[in-house]
Amino acid sequence: MKTLLGPRLAFDWKIVAITIVSTLLLILDAYNQFTPYKGLDRTILYLLIPLFIILIVFRENPRDYGFTLGDWKAGLIFTALGILLITPVLWFVGRGGSMTDYYKPQVSGLPWNTFIDLFGWEFFFRGFILFAYARKFGPEALWLQAVPFALAHIGKPEIETLSTIFGGFAFAWVGYRTRSFIYPFLIHWFVASFTVIVAAGLLG
Repeated sequence: MKTLLGPRLAFDWKIVAITIVSTLLLILDAYNQFTPYKGLDRTILYLLIPLFIILIVFRENPRDYGFTLGDWKAGLIFTALGILLITPVLWFVGRGGSMTDYYKPQVSGLPWNTFIDLFGWEFFFRGFILFAYARKFGPEALWLQAVPFALAHIGKPEIETLSTIFGGFAFAWVGYRTRSFIYPFLIHWFVASFTVIVAAGLLG
């Protein structure tokens, strides 16, 4: 049906809501600190608010957004393989230069600081956004969620940020395949913690 302004637009309101909310939450995180702890901020922004939207606004089950163990056998295999494959890469790129400058100050509080920082972060991208987009766009959702994920890394070392469009896709594939954000989280938790350890020179 055409109108004066052209073809009539019809939107999926949940896709619109998730796109707007996720964008605003990323901007708020980048420009503000609401509590004394950044990890607590991210738990609120990326875990609690999306869960509120799923439960109260959408009236859906968080399991449909990857908040479940899913295919845990495959998940554990993918987690182990991911760690095995990424470890030598991190060892090579994580030492010296901008990686050391950025990550060495973060060594205090490992591994719990990375756990708190990333649990909500992974649900946000590999749960909330991924599974909502997958309903509408199918497998293309794996690339779509990788775009804001990569942009959210701007300000970190360039070599890391350049890799995140591919890393975001890989994390999403694991989540999509297992129907759970838990296994991308476990891999990402290892990646973040090991990167700090290598950058700080704790392994020699």
